[in-house]
Amino acid sequence: MLAAVALAAGFAILPRLTQSFGKASGSEEAADFTTTFVANAPDPADSGLTMSKLRGHPVILDFWATWCGPCQAQSPIVNGIAQRFKDKGLVVIGVNTSDAEGLAARFAKKKGLNFPMVYDEGNTIANAYHVENLPTLIVVSKEGKIVAVRHGMTSDSDLERLVRQVL
Repeated sequence: MLAAVALAAGFAILPRLTQSFGKASGSEEAADFTTTFVANAPDPADSGLTMSKLRGHPVILDFWATWCGPCQAQSPIVNGIAQRFKDKGLVVIGVNTSDAEGLAARFAKKKGLNFPMVYDEGNTIANAYHVENLPTLIVVSKEGKIVAVRHGMTSDSDLERLVRQVL
């Protein structure tokens, strides 16, 4: 009986963990924000990030927290995409939210993550993007429009396919 319940729960949860990206209208502007880098700043002389200054580049915003198991599992996928496509103009920003300040930098160093990360104090960035679950990936076009939103984990191949569409 217990095995049957576990199997049924697995079939209910598995599709949620592997679903593809949800389509966005492509007309919604990405919310502008300014915040401070907490890890892997692209230019050590520049401590801040302003979202609107990234226009002209496709952007992935990776909303995550150190306590989130799926976020931890997804971080190598996001890091791999960031490294493979950085020379083609892709900007990947990790947005550490719903977490204690100071944990993101230690986590990034321990896991060997190289993409820039910011801290979302008070969940203001997450709220601006209507992020309610972690992990959440938001893909923004070169024009600053939200083109895809992904709640839950994603695969390397799904994320790469979407990145290729916005390059």
